[in-house]
Amino acid sequence: MFNKILIVEDIDSINIGVRNRLSEKFIFEIRHATYCDEALLSIKKAIFDLQPFDLIITDVTFVQNHRESRIKTGEALINEVKNIQPAIKTLIYSIEDRPFKIREYINGLKVDGYVLKGDNSSTELVEAINNIQNNGNYVSPALSYSLNNTRALEIDDYDASLLKALASGLSQQEIGILFKKQGKVPSSLSSIEKKINRLKDYFIAKNTPHLIAKAKDMGLL
Repeated sequence: MFNKILIVEDIDSINIGVRNRLSEKFIFEIRHATYCDEALLSIKKAIFDLQPFDLIITDVTFVQNHRESRIKTGEALINEVKNIQPAIKTLIYSIEDRPFKIREYINGLKVDGYVLKGDNSSTELVEAINNIQNNGNYVSPALSYSLNNTRALEIDDYDASLLKALASGLSQQEIGILFKKQGKVPSSLSSIEKKINRLKDYFIAKNTPHLIAKAKDMGLL
């Protein structure tokens, strides 16, 4: 059973709500951190004090403000934490619902659970923690369809950026200029055209609007 957990969340209302809900259901010690750098320091101190955390619950995105942060995402934080405490359990609590990203977290980052923020998420958090305490895993039921859709899972970051740019109304030439500024490769007009045609074939889309509609249906946009 867990004795001590760490919640990493930069929105106060969510942080307080999660802590209150978990305090009602569990007797373990609950600590919190607002930023990833602060969270990593807490993890290191707990290890040094021989009172390590059993579980870390973190968002994947954090608002960047005047404070200089070395670790900017929950994904990077989990990687660093696992380097110093490999056995720690990890749970992502986020609004990120793109299936290819969630699959990366589950298969690549090896997180133990993924709870989608929403109306029923506090109840799901309790269920997720119970599963993880018993060496199980948990993924929000709302994500089950998209995660089982093999087409959606094979889309990478570049494809997702391309679909998002198309959905925003940018022309292929404008997308090429944007990608070049962002350092995305490839960014040539011919390469982007080939990528779009490949996506149309992959999703069996008749045209670009049809492609965008299918991407939205699959939770990619």
